[in-house]
Amino acid sequence: MIAGERFVMATSEGPFPMETTYSWADSPRNGTKMSLRNRGIPSGFSKVAAPVMKSAMRRANQQDLIRLKELLEAL
Repeated sequence: MIAGERFVMATSEGPFPMETTYSWADSPRNGTKMSLRNRGIPSGFSKVAAPVMKSAMRRANQQDLIRLKELLEAL
């Protein structure tokens, strides 16, 4: 991907519909910063479990981004 670009995915499956946005920007150290954002509106049981799910998703996303960074830097 090129800095300044975005990639958006949406799903209607799983506990609730969700949209995930990946974006890239130039970093001050001649690199690229990648950001990840998840958005969704839980309903039913998912609404009750949303705070726990939010925390679990944040941890999983952090681990995924760390692993992706390791893989890209190994190239």
